[in-house]
Amino acid sequence: GGMYFGVTEGGISFSLFQRRVYRTTTHVPRELGQIMDSETFEKSRLYQLDKSTFSFWSGLYSEVEGTMILLSGGIPFLWNLSGRISGRAGFGPEYEIVQSLVFLLLATLFSAVTGLPWSLYNTFVIEEKHGFNQQTLGFFFKDAIKKFIVTQCILLPVTSLLLYIIKIGGDYFFIYAWLFTLVVSLVLVTIYADYIAPLFDKFIPLPEGELKQQIETMAKSIDFPLTKVYVVEGSKRSSHSNAYFYGFFKNKRIVLFDTLLEDYSALNKEPAEEDGENEETKSKPKNKKQGCKNEEVLAVLGHELGHWKLGHTVKNIIISQMNSFLCFFLFAVLIGRKELFAAFGFYDTQPTLIGLMIIFQFIFSPYNEVLSFCLTVLSRRFEFQADAFAKELGKAKDLYSALIKLNKDNLGFPVSDWIFSMWHYSHPPLLERLQALKDAKQE
Repeated sequence: GGMYFGVTEGGISFSLFQRRVYRTTTHVPRELGQIMDSETFEKSRLYQLDKSTFSFWSGLYSEVEGTMILLSGGIPFLWNLSGRISGRAGFGPEYEIVQSLVFLLLATLFSAVTGLPWSLYNTFVIEEKHGFNQQTLGFFFKDAIKKFIVTQCILLPVTSLLLYIIKIGGDYFFIYAWLFTLVVSLVLVTIYADYIAPLFDKFIPLPEGELKQQIETMAKSIDFPLTKVYVVEGSKRSSHSNAYFYGFFKNKRIVLFDTLLEDYSALNKEPAEEDGENEETKSKPKNKKQGCKNEEVLAVLGHELGHWKLGHTVKNIIISQMNSFLCFFLFAVLIGRKELFAAFGFYDTQPTLIGLMIIFQFIFSPYNEVLSFCLTVLSRRFEFQADAFAKELGKAKDLYSALIKLNKDNLGFPVSDWIFSMWHYSHPPLLERLQALKDAKQE
């Protein structure tokens, strides 16, 4: 996880409160005077207003689309179509897993295609207008196709194995299914950084130098088993900035977005000096110099490593695995209910994949809302704790200025409606974080 002032997607409910804040707060509040100049404040207000309008409409569209699919019997229709296709390929109805894979392929293709216009609008209208987008249309489509193919390469084999395990697992199949998904997620985390992420972005080792030494020294001081530090060319995509770490056991890597680093950010590099004719061709109006000084980057990393040292990462994995086990157990209880399938238009057959879909996606959705709220609350507590950890490393001052800078570079809006932020923000509002850091600075 990075330092994003992340807002979880979805949930039209409280967005209206927050919209009112964006619309009515047109002047920098007094306590923000030193933090944000009025120009940045206005930019961020307009950006967040556009984003909230977009998420309202895209959220509304998904609700309507989902409802239409349910009402029109889209799911049984697609299932039968998949049966016809796999039949043509010579697999009769007894090959349920083959039919399931065709179904998955078609369903993901459908959602990729319907999601495309929204994604295009978000990237080339909203992000573009506010100076974040660095992608070309070509890059965007190549990226989308790559994403789709990579997803299929993981999704189809994993699903077929999962369905097979459920088929042959007997009475305790849910234990084996859970163990299987546990192993898959651990394998994916392990290979993601080395084999999957580089397909999409360029990772370069952080060049030897002062910053690298400081990072290694800090890692050593808290016994963080650091093996490599990478810089990722996030600037090919967007000028948003972030940092994260990953890896298992004794093999940890740190990844910094080039947009986070003042010295490496391609966005700060001046184009070659042919002044006159260069002016028109200079791709985009860039924001003022962005990124953080080395001390600030270290403070951000101190925060991220705090997540590790305080066991947040492990706690999150344990919670999600307990949740996953519970879900598979309930799935085992419910999968035998014919009326569940009938309600979704399956009268004669009860395909396992459809059962998974009905139970995990629909039946569990109220539970998932509650769970994700609890995790959001927990995540905010973890953020405060990680800030406090960076503070104990003596990085309060630098983290303070880094948070302000990141908020500015990412055009975060510093004023939030309490209901909205309580429900949505995985990170505490900026002012609360700064306040907590400041309390320490004075001691």
